[in-house]
Formats: sequence, structure tokens, C-alpha cells
Amino acid sequence: MIWGLFLWPKADFLAPCLPLPLPSMKTKTLKPNKVNVVTLGCSKNIFDSEVLMAQLKGNKFDVEHESESGEASTVIINTCGFIDNAKQESIDTIVHYAEAKKQGKVNKVIVTGCLSERYRDELMQEIPEVDAWFGTRDLPRLLKNMKADYKKELIGERFLTTPIHYAYLKIAEGCDRPCSFCAIPLMRGKHVSTPMDELVKQTESLVAKGVKELILIAQDLTYYGLDIYKKRNLAELIRKLSDVPGIEWIRLHYAFPAGFPMDVLDVMKERDNICNYMDIPLQHASTKMLKAMRRGITREKTYEVINAFRDAVPEMAIRTTLITGYPGETEEDFEEMKSWVKEIRFDRLGVFTYSHEENTHAYDFEDDVPQEVKQERADAIMEIQSVISAELNEQKVGKTFKVLFDRIESGNFIGRTEFDSPEVDNEVLVPVSEENHVRVGDYANVKITSADAYDLMGVIA
Repeated sequence: MIWGLFLWPKADFLAPCLPLPLPSMKTKTLKPNKVNVVTLGCSKNIFDSEVLMAQLKGNKFDVEHESESGEASTVIINTCGFIDNAKQESIDTIVHYAEAKKQGKVNKVIVTGCLSERYRDELMQEIPEVDAWFGTRDLPRLLKNMKADYKKELIGERFLTTPIHYAYLKIAEGCDRPCSFCAIPLMRGKHVSTPMDELVKQTESLVAKGVKELILIAQDLTYYGLDIYKKRNLAELIRKLSDVPGIEWIRLHYAFPAGFPMDVLDVMKERDNICNYMDIPLQHASTKMLKAMRRGITREKTYEVINAFRDAVPEMAIRTTLITGYPGETEEDFEEMKSWVKEIRFDRLGVFTYSHEENTHAYDFEDDVPQEVKQERADAIMEIQSVISAELNEQKVGKTFKVLFDRIESGNFIGRTEFDSPEVDNEVLVPVSEENHVRVGDYANVKITSADAYDLMGVIA
């Protein structure tokens, strides 16, 4: 039963749960052609929402993203179902808009995305106020429900929700990896690569809109091409994308360590517009735990991959994610991970506490690490990483870096180096002044004057 799964008190079902953009009382007439799309979860969902909104706009809908206007007649919620916290946020959001519908603040609520793909039948029974439910591969059906046509001529077109100077490019959908803890294959299906010529056309279209930075995303970048080209073809893809005039940075997200195609490093070395950056989730350091997680790699092989990265591209920034509290994780396993983090000295690191996901391989195991222990272990890892990050940032003081500026906030221009991805990594703060004038969306050379654990401060060089 889905209520029990997420520990939601059923009596509170229709209580507004999140401070979402919604007027406190109905003061405006709802516009029947206006649609508000709300996106939850990862960058893959952002991409999917942008494709959906482009199709709606092509059908003459007035489309907003996470709007506060309160004028939209229809709300479409693109949900996440990755781990418990993400599922809870998605449910809270659905319940919030279900209550808004009851109060006449919206006329129609539609739910799509990963949570709906995975729990559609249960959700339909639990939240009858929702008008329609769609999964991750139901875009044509969703559009038909909206009395809109799926316009094939708009394939590759998107309504960007990111700042205009950067965009995500999803190069594949789904995943064939057997990781024991992961429910993504249940929600996204098998790996399917997008052909190179399509991705080049999408990139050219993005450049025409003003995009300068391309962030490549997939459940696993390293599988790219295996299904349609019968070989790992990520290196050839990024070489072709880097040839598109106007693309100044290409960034790689979500690379699997086992079987990593090392020719990617050759392209990274030879092309100035491919960022010296790699997001490679490793999940654990203990070989025992990696085997239990079905990651297809050992601690020793992980060392080989990281050393190969650093030998080939010494200046590369490596970002990883780890999991604490996987079933059977002992204090010895955790201590092994702590010492490994201290030794490897990742540039960027995030930690998830293990989430016991039904219908995954690991769900058959006892979830035997208490939640408070999972969190204590995650906090301990992040304390170690905070010290490492501060030390690595301090080494940047006095040096000059090319910075792309994303926004102005609290009297500072806020930007990033090639070693930092938006939303998750370090930022560069430059005080707004006559001497330090830049435009959002532009690059500038910045001399770093000071640093802390997660930010760099500087002036225009």
C-alpha cells in the first residue's frame, strides 16, 4: 500500500504540504489555454519537461514553468521516483495541487514522470482528484489528453528552463546496468541511444538560442552507442558535438566506472571546449559492498580508473557520489570508505543514504542499518570532504580561471569554472562594481582572491 510505503498520515492527505507557487485565494480568472509545468527531480526530468513544453507551445498553448501567476487552468507535474525523499516531495506536490483543484485554483491536474510510471495504479486509487496519469514514455498520450498533436517536426526542440547560456542534452534513455539498489530501469526502461545526427541537430538548435555550455546527461553515458552502433561511441559523439560552432563548454555527467571507454580521455585532451570534468558515481569503496551492489567493479579496479583519469588529464575535476547504509554495511566497511575518500581526494563529492526500493535486487535483503546510522555516516563523509574541498580551493587563490556567469545575487556576479557544474558544485563570486562588470551568460577571466570550502571569491582579471 503506497501510504504505508512512504509513511504518510492518511488523515493529512489533502493538507497542503509544500510552499509551492499558488495564490492564497482565487483572485484571477483561470485561463483555459494556460499550462503550468512543475518539474521535480534530476536534470533528465528538466530535459523531458522542456520537450513537453515545446510540444505544447507548438500546439498554441500558453506555457509556463513553475509559475506563480495563478492563471494556469492546467498543472502538469513531472515527478521523481528515485529514492524516498524524492518520492515524498513528488507526492507532497501532487497532493498540494489536488487540494488546489478542490479549491478551484486550477481546473485540471496531470501527473507524469518516474513516480507515475512506477506507482500509477496505487496513485490513481489514493489521489482521485488527479485527472490523468502518464509514465516516462507517454508524451504522445499526454498530448492527446490535452487535445494536442505530437508534432514530429518539433523533435529536438525545447522550451528552455535553464538560463539561456547552458542546457542539458540527454543522449540516451534508460539503463541496462544491474545495480542492486537502483529502480531507474523500472521507471526508464532499457538503454536506448539517440542517434548522433539528431544530437548534432539538437545542439545546433540550442546554439541558435544562445546556449554556450552543453551538459551531456543519461542514466549511463558510457553505454552510448552500444545499441545502435554496436560499440561504445561516446568519444566520437563528443568529438562531433565539439565541432558545432558556438559551443564553448561540453560537460560529462553520470559515467559508469566499469568498462569506461578510455578514448573519451583522448578527446578531452585534444579539444579545448570539452571541460576537464567527470561526474562518475562510484557508490562505495569496499569490494565486498561493491559486489553486493552489483557494480561490476572492485576497489582495486576503481583505483585504476581514477589513476587513468588523472594520468591522462591531470587537471581533471572528478565528482562522485557515495551511498551509506547499504544492507550489510559494517563499521569496517564504512571505515574503509572513509580512509578511501581521504586518500583519493575527490574534487566534488555527494552522499546518499541508502533507500530500500521495492522490486530492486537489494529489496530482498534486510534493511539492517538504522536510518540514524546511515545519516551519521553520510555526515561523517561530508565533513571529510569539506576539509578536502577547502584545501583544494585554497590552492586556487592567486590563480586566474575562465568563468561563465550564471546570475547576479546579493551584490555578486555568480559564475562557475569549467570544473563546476550548475546547482551541485562550487561557485565563483565576483562583487558587482564598475571594475568588475560582466554580463550574465558571458565568460570572463577571474583572479581568485580568497576561498572557502565550497566557494571561490575573485575579481575580473
